[in-house]
Amino acid sequence: MNDELTGYCKRLRLGKSFVDNAKNIQADTHMEFLLMLLKAEVSNRESLRRDKLLTSAGFYSIKTFSEFKEDEITLPSGITIEDLKNLDFIKTNTNLVLYGNVGTGKTFLTTAIGVEACKRGISTKFFRTAALVNQLSEAKKEGSLSSFIKKLLKTDLILLDELGYIPLDRTGAQLLFEVISQCYEQKSLVINTNIEFSRWVNIFYDEQMTSAILDRLLHHCHLILFDGPSIRMQESSLFRNQ
Repeated sequence: MNDELTGYCKRLRLGKSFVDNAKNIQADTHMEFLLMLLKAEVSNRESLRRDKLLTSAGFYSIKTFSEFKEDEITLPSGITIEDLKNLDFIKTNTNLVLYGNVGTGKTFLTTAIGVEACKRGISTKFFRTAALVNQLSEAKKEGSLSSFIKKLLKTDLILLDELGYIPLDRTGAQLLFEVISQCYEQKSLVINTNIEFSRWVNIFYDEQMTSAILDRLLHHCHLILFDGPSIRMQESSLFRNQ
């Protein structure tokens, strides 16, 4: 009978867990049994989807809000750390820009937001900005830029880490502009940077393109300031022992 059950599960695209769950469920009626079995299958599929989203997001490490030190950031009026945890900004296609010195926790918060999104079934991609630009440049050389961007834009939330840390060439800057422009009012971007807005022209070279990027990015945006000392420096054994 197990082989027959497995065969029907395959035809209905149900995993092996469906049969396993059925063996463990106790119920008073057939309908109650069916309801409990379906609930278990939905829960299993949601868990598998969350795991898949976390794996495919591209995080360099997993960080969560439970580890984040809330007192080391300055939030704009009108939003709270709970709003970030609840991902309210995604519902309105609002962007987040995280600005502050190196080592102050921008990547940590960016990652925690992305991890929370994956846990809620929201497709997410995390990139170091220079790495994304390199992928865009390679796609352009190979003649697959359009399909690459189309696939990227199917993602609900895009996280760009370390904007401005590595200089971009003009072609790379134009490609990044294309991505930001197409995301405008369609999905949320989370960008962290240590470069103040007045100096973004040094990243994108062209004043008109820089103005266009800032106009689109900041139209619906929350600016989060990281004005504390470097967390990595504070935690370094070299400094703790002094």
